[in-house]
Amino acid sequence: MNKLDVNSDMYRIVGCALAVYNHLKPGYLESVYEKALEKELTAEGFAVRRQVKLPVYYKGELLDAPFVADMIVNDAVLVELKAVSNLAKIHERQVESYLKSTGMSDGLLVNFGNLRRLEWRVINSP
Repeated sequence: MNKLDVNSDMYRIVGCALAVYNHLKPGYLESVYEKALEKELTAEGFAVRRQVKLPVYYKGELLDAPFVADMIVNDAVLVELKAVSNLAKIHERQVESYLKSTGMSDGLLVNFGNLRRLEWRVINSP
């Protein structure tokens, strides 16, 4: 189970995601949760950028195939959203790749699709 400092931004972001999950429940597309979470986060005073294109380099050359992060909160936390039955390791790897591309250290993976509970994982770059 994930443990967070109750005074941290990450704790507040997860709280906003939980509010969205409790209100909408599973069954919507990821894009619906993304818009709802943006509203929840901005109401809490966070700065949110959605659908942020991230550069990808291969052997030092910029590829014309950017990653697109779902959101970046306060220019400090990369948030990747899912609406799937269960999170998998590949979803965590995706966030790790985004963190590597941005040089950011804090990521949050959130899944609204689980029927029993909101799933989330904090991912920090190595």
